[in-house]
Amino acid sequence: MEKGQDILSLEVEIVGVLKNVYDPEIPVNIYDLGLIYDIETDERNRVRITMTLTAPNCPVADTLPNEIKEKVSAIPGVSETDINLVFDPPWNQSMMSEEALLELGML
Repeated sequence: MEKGQDILSLEVEIVGVLKNVYDPEIPVNIYDLGLIYDIETDERNRVRITMTLTAPNCPVADTLPNEIKEKVSAIPGVSETDINLVFDPPWNQSMMSEEALLELGML
């Protein structure tokens, strides 16, 4: 990926990576689970991901953000990755994609 690559295509690639990261307790990727609140990229291919967890005391609170940072940072051309972990608004099932709801038999 070249410096200053089209921001939209970079975001599409980031979403693809996030769709391959799974919450270990729920068989759905973190993107469709609704744990990713925002993805920001800039002209220097710096990435800032705002995300949450299913609960503040989630057992992967220490490891999941680092896993995401490592995987997104490995995308060719990404110059910097910052993970912003928030709990407001709190996650709830209404944030799940239709795919996730179908996968879990909730739709």
